[in-house]
Amino acid sequence: MTEHYPQAEQFMASTHEVENQPKPLENYNLYLADKALQQAVEREGASWAYSDLIAFGELAGKKESIELGFQANKYQPELRTHDRYGHRIDQVDFHPSYHQLMTTAIEHGLHASPWSDPKPGAHVARAAKYYLHTQVEASHGCPITMTFAAIPALRHQPGLFEEWAPKITARQYDPRNIPHTEKNAVTIGMAMTEKQGGSDVRRNTSRAYPLAKEGSGHAYELVGHKWFVSAPMCDAFLVLAQTRSGLSCFLVPRWRPDGSKNPIQLQQLKQKMGNAANASSETELRGALGWMVGEEGRGVRTIIEMVATTRYDCMIGSSAGMRQATAQAIHHASNREAFGARLSEQPLMQNLLADLALESEAAMTYMMRVARAMDNQDNEHEKLLSRIATPVGKYWICKRTPNHAYEAMEVIGGSGVMENHIMPRLFRESPVNAIWEGSGNVQCLDILRAIEKQPEVLDAYFAELQRAKGADKRLDQFMIKLKEEFSNSKALQYRARTIADSMAVGLQAALLVQHATPEMADAFCAGRLDVNGGFNYGTLPSGLNCAAIVEKASPAVEQ
Repeated sequence: MTEHYPQAEQFMASTHEVENQPKPLENYNLYLADKALQQAVEREGASWAYSDLIAFGELAGKKESIELGFQANKYQPELRTHDRYGHRIDQVDFHPSYHQLMTTAIEHGLHASPWSDPKPGAHVARAAKYYLHTQVEASHGCPITMTFAAIPALRHQPGLFEEWAPKITARQYDPRNIPHTEKNAVTIGMAMTEKQGGSDVRRNTSRAYPLAKEGSGHAYELVGHKWFVSAPMCDAFLVLAQTRSGLSCFLVPRWRPDGSKNPIQLQQLKQKMGNAANASSETELRGALGWMVGEEGRGVRTIIEMVATTRYDCMIGSSAGMRQATAQAIHHASNREAFGARLSEQPLMQNLLADLALESEAAMTYMMRVARAMDNQDNEHEKLLSRIATPVGKYWICKRTPNHAYEAMEVIGGSGVMENHIMPRLFRESPVNAIWEGSGNVQCLDILRAIEKQPEVLDAYFAELQRAKGADKRLDQFMIKLKEEFSNSKALQYRARTIADSMAVGLQAALLVQHATPEMADAFCAGRLDVNGGFNYGTLPSGLNCAAIVEKASPAVEQ
């Protein structure tokens, strides 16, 4: 006979109460929780957007908004090439959460507000809002940024611009698979990459054949294969193809003006390690109708403004990923105890958290400075600065993100590897921006090309650094050494990454010593200039006020 223990019986259903575990980081205001971003918005000229950003930050931090990101990545897009009757439809189906994220982005102007409502600080305000929204879910930002970037390219063809711009800039999301002529709002994609060329688009073999007249604004039919077409359900695409005069740019809609389907045939969706909510496709053009944009044979020149703008948005996206990872790490460490003390108060953890916060604030500060330059393209210094600072920042910020995401994941530990935590998604997303729109080597070569073609861009860069002269001796010495790098013209291409690293860190330091807290500026110069960013995160030198840095970066949602 088994002996009965009444006292044990009451614990059988519940072995213990869960404690020492943080609650999810949700139902908080992403904007008000980010002191550095608030200061940057004010500093860079968009203080008028304060109320709007508070409201958007509240929306972005809601549990329901955050859940949309999880759902959109769990239920990934699916390709249907044909309908039940065998008709070619080339349709990608998305989960409703994806469409809700797209609706939020477009209704709040993330795809076009600086074009539809140009004013001082327009790019700064848009960058801040995009930075907040991308922390919720990053991959749907691909069609948002391509739509945003299409406007500068289409300006090369006034007739097409007049027809398409009102629908591109409309604050309405219409995902229906119908001709653009039946819509009030559209999204725009881009198709450049081909198998044999990759970033070397001049090797593209897709060809365009004139239907009647040749040249700018005229109709062609395109034949070829595109290796990467991201967001294939966009209403039209800017496409590069060869003509008799060389590589040219075309606007190719998914539907022809007569309502028939344009033969843009999706072969498969790419199986990506990250960026899962966004569809990327392999596509064949089988006589697809399109109109030439810009000069014939000058397709790269036409589309380069679009590429520069998408590269800038890569900076925003990676900066946003760093901020979300930093917030998650600090939130976890601030609400968990180990070895007899709160994690966030332990010296070694403070070193790591402060280092993550340094990288995040430096990336955001750099990105927002470039936004101000974009707002002031009529100023020669700002125009030159944006030309050189964009590839430098795209290279550095995007490249620093993967290890940053990993370190934040390690702070959280086993829970941070679980798919019901945001960190696995941040980690998988982290390499994307470094590869898309030109990998690291491509950015470095673009930096050298910009300096060779327009030497005054380098003067603008050093003029920007000069504004911080005398604020920190380490920075002053760093500037001297960096100038010496350029005085040595030997093997510049071989040294291009070293030069890009130094340019990025130098500009970040110059901005931080001018605008960040003394603790932040001191730590950045100590941790980045003395060792040139060569060590792992969490190896800051002694004597820094890490606690103050962590406190500033904290989302301050403690339980």
